[in-house]
Amino acid sequence: MAAMEMDNPFNHTDIDDVIHGRLRLGIMAYLSSVSPAIFGELRDKVQATDGNLSTHLRKLEDAGYVRQEKSFVGKRPQTRIFLTDQGREAWLAWIQRMQGLINAAASI
Repeated sequence: MAAMEMDNPFNHTDIDDVIHGRLRLGIMAYLSSVSPAIFGELRDKVQATDGNLSTHLRKLEDAGYVRQEKSFVGKRPQTRIFLTDQGREAWLAWIQRMQGLINAAASI
């Protein structure tokens, strides 16, 4: 645990804002269990539109958390989304930070 977190377990400043957005949180949670996911499958699971999902995937990709791979299956384009090693580490750190907040709140 970081020294600041031990001094103040309610400190929220080290929460990863890239992951913490609602849709990106859903994307990361789903990919942590099924990576890779087909774009349409992910869109349906997180209940997003194509455009909204694309925007949030771009933010996650810019952070190095996901990687997209485009190919064709027959004549149809297919995009597969992978959680990167960096993304998995960030996801686990986010979970650990949330657990720290939960534990602190439960101990009051």
